[in-house]
Amino acid sequence: MTTDPRIDAYIAKAAPFAQPILLHIRKIVHAALPEVEEGIKWGMPHFMVSGKNVAGMSAFKAHCAFIIHGEGRQNGEGMGGYGRVTALSDLPSDTVLETGLKEAAQRILAGGTARKPVPNKASKAEIAMPDDFAAALAAVPDAKAALDRFAPGQRREYLEWITTAKQAETRARRIEQAVEWLADGKKRHWKYEKC
Repeated sequence: MTTDPRIDAYIAKAAPFAQPILLHIRKIVHAALPEVEEGIKWGMPHFMVSGKNVAGMSAFKAHCAFIIHGEGRQNGEGMGGYGRVTALSDLPSDTVLETGLKEAAQRILAGGTARKPVPNKASKAEIAMPDDFAAALAAVPDAKAALDRFAPGQRREYLEWITTAKQAETRARRIEQAVEWLADGKKRHWKYEKC
């Protein structure tokens, strides 16, 4: 098993509850994919086959996340394909994880990427600019100009984030944060961009 010492350091710095989760995930990845390569991408441990991402894991203050690229299991409960993982019992069985890892690796080895092919992917419907967000942008011309310069998908990320807020207070906070980031020319997920 070839390991990356940076991942050892990442796990050692994680909260005590997260360390056994991260160690278990790493063990499962190596059991399923003996040829796996380790690395740090976007500040988080990733596992690759032939240099392409198969899976990634991360630790936060109160939960961990694990994603097998191409699985499509986003469930809205925190970052990652398996939602908020706060204990080993939150993960699916080892067999399910190993199967997903092997399938993603097979897609890569067959000359593609870990992502499952999407037949005739329909384009997403356009999201209308909400009046409250438009008003906030109008008050800060630099923010509006930045949003206008972004690609359609980048604009959509901001609009989805704002329109999916369930409470008025949350929506107001998101609008305020979005305008601040946009005034600085930042994309919605700027924190995860490679430096």
